[in-house]
Amino acid sequence: MMRMKAALMGGALALSLVLPAAAQDHTAADLGKTLTPMGAIKAANADGTIPEWAGGITQPPAGYDPSKQHIDPFTDDKLQFTINAQNMDQYADKLPEGLKAMFKTYPETYKMNVYPTRRSASFPAHVYDATIANAQSAQLAPGGNGVLNAKTGTPFPVPKSGIEVVWNHLLRYGGENVFRQYGQANPQADGSYTMISITEKIKYLYGRPQGPEGNTAIYFLQEVTAPARLAGEILLVHDTINQIAEPRSAWTYNPGQRRVRRAPNVAYDNPGTASDGLRTSDQLGMYNGAPDRYDWTLVGRQEMYVPYNSYKLHSADVTYNEIIKPKHINQDLARYELHRVWVVEGNLKQGTSHVYAKRRFYIDEDSWQILVADHYDARGQMWRVAENHNINYYNVPTTGGTLECIYDLQVGRYTCNGFDNQEAPYRYDMEFSAGDFSPDSLRRAGVR
Repeated sequence: MMRMKAALMGGALALSLVLPAAAQDHTAADLGKTLTPMGAIKAANADGTIPEWAGGITQPPAGYDPSKQHIDPFTDDKLQFTINAQNMDQYADKLPEGLKAMFKTYPETYKMNVYPTRRSASFPAHVYDATIANAQSAQLAPGGNGVLNAKTGTPFPVPKSGIEVVWNHLLRYGGENVFRQYGQANPQADGSYTMISITEKIKYLYGRPQGPEGNTAIYFLQEVTAPARLAGEILLVHDTINQIAEPRSAWTYNPGQRRVRRAPNVAYDNPGTASDGLRTSDQLGMYNGAPDRYDWTLVGRQEMYVPYNSYKLHSADVTYNEIIKPKHINQDLARYELHRVWVVEGNLKQGTSHVYAKRRFYIDEDSWQILVADHYDARGQMWRVAENHNINYYNVPTTGGTLECIYDLQVGRYTCNGFDNQEAPYRYDMEFSAGDFSPDSLRRAGVR
């Protein structure tokens, strides 16, 4: 136990030596001025390798067809350089610890192709307005396990603590109603895989212009549609804003039993849906659910090479076989850029349990999305590394992941979800009601 504590403390100390202090010289009055409406630093960095935020993508590029996948606005960008196991030390101060571990684990094949930084993140005007208002009113619930007096936008655009940054990710804007179909794969060590087809309906109550009614932040309905051995499994989740007043509620439908059951275990470190044990429930979307099992430390804001603007991984011209390879995805299709990220570290609280003793998140300052996440085991060793390859869904607009991968360095396998290249585009124009996310609706869906 002492060895584990020493390892964890050592990692935190190393970060504290290279990262800026958590305290920032910004206030709510800076939003829309020196800070963007979302709370990011508006200006370029000192050497211009991170440009000034100029509004992000404000309209779809020429040639965009809403019936097809998003086209890449940055096809003319040239590769600047490639980071690999041989030269990674030159960039070590700007590499997340987990990506350093990927280089060490897969020195022959893992690489990062770095392109010019494009601050493409953008959101609707009502989200900006709500975020600026939240900066004056939002508060943490007792113990940090909820948010009070906030709606629609980022609750804490000028964060002062790690838990505030975590809530910014949990309540990030993702549209209002979303219907999506995508694939999930858990490749074997040789790269062979079976594609799992998943359909999801999501209603972001918190993100509506008028805000939520009551305490529910998100309605989430997920159904596995293939392969046949898994088809028909349905999950329904109601996530809350103030989890002190009301924790998450979840139900499942099992086609074999033809019954709807309460599912209190759909949370924390229980296995994620059809992930072959390679992902926990709270890793979907990089991190979800109650943050109450960790003490969260805001390490600071730092420039990091992270996945960004990953339109190649989203392209309809790319097949799943081209993406899925042994050990990790095809890194020739991944794009990395230099961005400012908030670094937050979570250490497991005494008296609580989770398979991850420590987590470290690298959260995009422009979108509040976790882009990279490090996960440590009880020995203080790196266990799993997650990458969120994002794009701007400029038809909304919102910035979110198109492919999310979790690499288990100890077993040499990975799981990815979000394969949408051969699917219809996500729909953001549908209307869902609360009744579409009731346990009765789950029962009806299961017997149709």
